[in-house]
Amino acid sequence: MIRLAVRAPAADAELVLAALLELAPGGVEQVDRDGEVEFAVYGAPGELPELAEGVAEVGGVEVVVSGSEVPDDWADRWKRFHEPILVADRLYVRPPWEQATSRAGTIDLEIDPGRAFGTGSHATTRLCLELLARLDGPRGSLCDLGCGSGVLAIAAAKLGHRPIEAVDFDPLAVEATAENARRNGVELDVVRRANLREQPAPAADVVVANLMRPLLLRVAELLPAPPPLLIVSGLLDDEADEVAAAFAPLVERDRRSDRGWTALELAGPA
Repeated sequence: MIRLAVRAPAADAELVLAALLELAPGGVEQVDRDGEVEFAVYGAPGELPELAEGVAEVGGVEVVVSGSEVPDDWADRWKRFHEPILVADRLYVRPPWEQATSRAGTIDLEIDPGRAFGTGSHATTRLCLELLARLDGPRGSLCDLGCGSGVLAIAAAKLGHRPIEAVDFDPLAVEATAENARRNGVELDVVRRANLREQPAPAADVVVANLMRPLLLRVAELLPAPPPLLIVSGLLDDEADEVAAAFAPLVERDRRSDRGWTALELAGPA
């Protein structure tokens, strides 16, 4: 088994990921580093994308490609990478091989990361979950843009939001979201594929968008009207002000940062 790694500047990670998913539709692993993102694909020799080691171009971005042999215990190591997390003392997010929490008042979410979409431990997802868990007021409709494993949409359903729509460009993400919803015994009203670079985001009382800067700016450009409340993540710290301004007249109500990533809660003027 070979691990083919592609290191890209964090600011261009979305472009590289989109190109890699065309070469490896089964999904990729993502590891954040200082100012960089490393994507990795696993497979036997001859099954991997044909990328020469060293400096290469992927998605129009200069990247560094390297390959390494995976140890025999890689499956166990992969499982150890996905650990349970407790978010806002309310949401316990875990992979299927970990036990459900017995902590009173805690909502249990079982998320299978099998297609490399993650269980919620990445800073961008965790920050979204924090903001979602702390929302005040009635739980209205919600749309999850770029749903990935479905963790945000499923958490929203367990928190009482209705109806819920989850969209993603990657058909494997749509499949993973639907499967994880069944695993958690929740009903998502709509789970579908959508191209947010060409189509306006669906309307909802709350919109959650864990995307990267270029796509968030495109979402803002295509919106016919801003939602009452918007949670955006996937941003490097120095990108947050630009994205917040793009969604005017929404104003910033909360900002959270972790390990160089920022999430924003934006709402209509009071």
